[in-house]
Amino acid sequence: MLSKLFKPRLPRMVGVDIGSREVKAILLAETPDGYQVDGAARVPLPRGAVVDREIKDPIAVSEAMARIRAQLPRGVKFGAASVSGSTVMTKVIQMDATLSDEELEAQIEIEADNLIPYPLEEVNIDFETLKVSDRDPAKVDVLLAACRSDNVDARVDALEAAELESKVIDVEGYALGRSFKLLVDQVPDSDAGKTVALVDVGASMTTFAVVDNGETVFIREQAFGGEQFTQSILSYYGMSYEEAEAAKVNEELPRNYVFEVLAPFQTQLLQQIRRTLQIYCNASGKEKVDYLLLSGGSSAIEGLTTMLSNELGIPTSIVAPFESRLKASDRLPAQIREEIPRYMVACGLALRSFEPWHT
Repeated sequence: MLSKLFKPRLPRMVGVDIGSREVKAILLAETPDGYQVDGAARVPLPRGAVVDREIKDPIAVSEAMARIRAQLPRGVKFGAASVSGSTVMTKVIQMDATLSDEELEAQIEIEADNLIPYPLEEVNIDFETLKVSDRDPAKVDVLLAACRSDNVDARVDALEAAELESKVIDVEGYALGRSFKLLVDQVPDSDAGKTVALVDVGASMTTFAVVDNGETVFIREQAFGGEQFTQSILSYYGMSYEEAEAAKVNEELPRNYVFEVLAPFQTQLLQQIRRTLQIYCNASGKEKVDYLLLSGGSSAIEGLTTMLSNELGIPTSIVAPFESRLKASDRLPAQIREEIPRYMVACGLALRSFEPWHT
């Protein structure tokens, strides 16, 4: 009891999600019954500033980060960001369970040299011991993660632009999976070992994370998102990009857009999700997942949850953390409750504040 009472508190980190259309940042505090949002901000990015999750215009991102900083509590000093895309590789490998931490690290470097398609001096590598291997009790499963150093450095520089010291650079899919801690009560009988797929539908990327018994066991990305919906509106109705985006957001589209634009987009997204779930089921031996949770800026597209529920035969809903383990500080604007589905990757990053990390 005393050891828990005097356990040193880890510094809180702002979770910063740098997407292709905007930067989202959130600061969480731990409470007796869950977590509280103490700060949140999102700032748009100009087109082309971030492409395929790679920062192409550091100046534009730095300017957005400065605006993010101005909306956050002054006392916060640390941040966590994530990497994703083709420059990131994750793999679960089996290692001898008797190895010490130093021996494990040395062996990981040898394994990484064989697994990573880049020179080791050009990548950042990290690993985490997961559990005893199901295949061989004499071994442990170890998650190996590697990313091109320039991609990591770009995130570190972005955090510095907001006067935040980078403590953690995570993998986006695992950050999304971690956000399930805020959603547990949203899934019926979640304590009975349910398998839940979280699907974050962003502007240009859809990120998948499958959580089984509270552990993220599968992640995947698809280069597909709300940008395709905007492009369809643009080409079908002869609008400019800005007009198409405004019409989509303000729901000012022609009546027949449901059949001409919305239905084809929904069908494409359904195919992406179905294909990814099949890959997971084939790899895991499971027939299907028990529940599907949607997040991201495009998750609220009209009729999406109903269509996915009917076509996949899986109960589907939009994330609602404020109905589960999350509450908002009284100082925050009320709109955070409507916008929270956009922040789930950022939430997963902010939750690293309450876990140990490698230094």
